[in-house]
Amino acid sequence: MKSALKQGYLSCRHCHKLINNSSAAQHYCPRCHSKIHPRVPQSLRWSWALLLTGFALYIPANVLPIMTLNKMWVLRTDTIMSGITNLYNIGMAPIAAIVFIASIIVPLLKMITLAYILLAIQFKWQKGVLLRSKMYRMVEFVGRWSMLDIFVISILLAIVKFGNVASVNLEPAAILFALVVALTMLAAQCLDSRLIWDSGNDSH
Repeated sequence: MKSALKQGYLSCRHCHKLINNSSAAQHYCPRCHSKIHPRVPQSLRWSWALLLTGFALYIPANVLPIMTLNKMWVLRTDTIMSGITNLYNIGMAPIAAIVFIASIIVPLLKMITLAYILLAIQFKWQKGVLLRSKMYRMVEFVGRWSMLDIFVISILLAIVKFGNVASVNLEPAAILFALVVALTMLAAQCLDSRLIWDSGNDSH
């Protein structure tokens, strides 16, 4: 079965309108006036660049301190993992689980999944195209929840700041982790998902 591109049609990535390639005026969508490309230029390279940068920042984001607690003139600096352990030890196991999943598991799984999809496109793996398409949609879906643990930390900061005997300050790992999340989301958005089907030669 031929793809729409092989049959002379272009698809708008914004409004998903199908346009006859021969009648597309200067390759602009007649519905939303967005620029139309058969495939987004340099999509794969941009996705790889953003994803590899995210991988590079993931380790320091988890190793470096993310917050410092100043309580009764006693300073305590925590990484993400030590913060999760402390939350668990003080009886906040549900929040600890949320932070662990959102901070450690979800970003890593997203990057590994996206790397697998990019490799499949790069080397034109023909099997599992439909599965990779579903995986890509899942990566896009969970992207909106990737900052969940930052919201939890913000709530904890607000709670502690109300006290007169303690304060919490964010450390460099918080910025690095936010960058990892942003880079992963951008890597997924930069990827032209139509390349997934091209890599499989329209086979499922």
